[in-house]
Amino acid sequence: MSNRKFKMPTSYTTLFILISLVAVVTWFVPGGEWVDGVYSEIETQPQGIYNILSAPIEGFFSAVDIALFVMVIGGFLAIVMKTGAIDAGVGTIIKKNEGKEYILIPVLMTIFALGGTSFGLAEETVAFYPLLLPVLILSGYDTLVAMMIILVGSGVGVLGSTVNPFAVGAASEAAGISMGDGLGFRALYLVIITIVAILYTLRYANKVKKDKTKSNVYDLYDEHQKAFNTASTDIELITKKQKIVLFLFGLTFFIMIMGVIPWGKIEYGDGNTVTIFNDIHNWLAKFSILGLENNSTDMYWDNYSGAEAYGAALGDWWFGQMIVLFFAMSIIIGKVYGYKEDVIVSTFIDGARDLLGVSLVVGMSAGIKIILQSSGMDATLLYYASEALKGFGEIVFINLAFLFYLPMSFLIPSTSGLAGSTIPVLAPLSEIIFETAKPGTGSALTIMAFSHASGIINIITPTSGVVLGGLALCKVPYTTWIKHLAGFIGLMIILSMSYLTILTLILR
Repeated sequence: MSNRKFKMPTSYTTLFILISLVAVVTWFVPGGEWVDGVYSEIETQPQGIYNILSAPIEGFFSAVDIALFVMVIGGFLAIVMKTGAIDAGVGTIIKKNEGKEYILIPVLMTIFALGGTSFGLAEETVAFYPLLLPVLILSGYDTLVAMMIILVGSGVGVLGSTVNPFAVGAASEAAGISMGDGLGFRALYLVIITIVAILYTLRYANKVKKDKTKSNVYDLYDEHQKAFNTASTDIELITKKQKIVLFLFGLTFFIMIMGVIPWGKIEYGDGNTVTIFNDIHNWLAKFSILGLENNSTDMYWDNYSGAEAYGAALGDWWFGQMIVLFFAMSIIIGKVYGYKEDVIVSTFIDGARDLLGVSLVVGMSAGIKIILQSSGMDATLLYYASEALKGFGEIVFINLAFLFYLPMSFLIPSTSGLAGSTIPVLAPLSEIIFETAKPGTGSALTIMAFSHASGIINIITPTSGVVLGGLALCKVPYTTWIKHLAGFIGLMIILSMSYLTILTLILR
């Protein structure tokens, strides 16, 4: 008898199976079309084998902007990580707070949350366990506190994604809205859940420090003391060059955030809007050497990314401008740190290569949209789903969307893949359900439901190398982690559904 255990298929296989299943359904479900807001049925447009095989390719073409952005940001992060600036920055904080370890919990969790919300900090967190574990064990805490600081800290950042390109970026692209739509509400929720996570961790940490028998890994106490209770830790303090790198790193994301906030839609006074960034851009465009004026290359970017090639004003940015920003800052950070040309190029390419798989997932996930559109089944699904949900209203819809994404996040662990395969269906449906609200409201709330649910699952999913890697380094069994975090996960689910409900009541 075979003792082989079932293994979840990769995201690529899962998405290809979904593409195939959707293609099979097109043989039985009629197509449809919307004309001036009115649905009408058309002949069935069944999709065959060639359509299944070509869908991921066509999907990649349609999502080339987000796919390229993912690879460029991979190169950018590789150069930043090679400088050791982030590791040294965290190490310096740990070193300077010796004897005051309780301060590390809110400080480090906030830093990790900012990393999660901005660039999807995940795999990079594994490097911090060896730095933090000895400090915490020597201070009377346990390994679960380290797990919560690092994994939950970065996890709530991803859960409350504001500009995370792998979650909100991919979802906004799939929904056809600006990443700036709903940014303020996402930022507010990030603050709320980060505070909740910090308080939850502090409560447990203080309990363990007062009485070690209260630890949920007390049965492993001797093993952990032997493994982690070392008198010294090898921590390198941050250098002046690394401080500059961290400043430029933060500046990059600040500029990106300023670029995607829709300043032209922000009204004040008597219907006035914020025009200062457009005025600055128009003035700078007068200097031909900057290349900011409209030019002949615009057509290429219009076709492939929906954004002009020339430098649009802050507030009008999309993936085109963000790609240029991260590409330029990769070069600047590399040169500031003193790397030679060949090191910058090879490091950038290695980083882009590491995220090539994510880019391919983006393309495959968009293949589902290609099958739906080619068959006309997307219009049919929207019609019948909207008719069924109209009786329930916006509140039920947004909470059902959140609950839908909980199991889907297990099936498709890749946030960008999950966004690309589901948002093209749910976003238009949400706009129909939220027909009385401002355009884009339903899509923005659906994206929040998606990021909340996937963020929660990514803290506990057994298919994640980040989760299992952290548990292995902390010598904590997976079942113990689930039991320990059950209350927190339940709290996150309640908070997410409550927040989505309140926003729906305000915005509908």
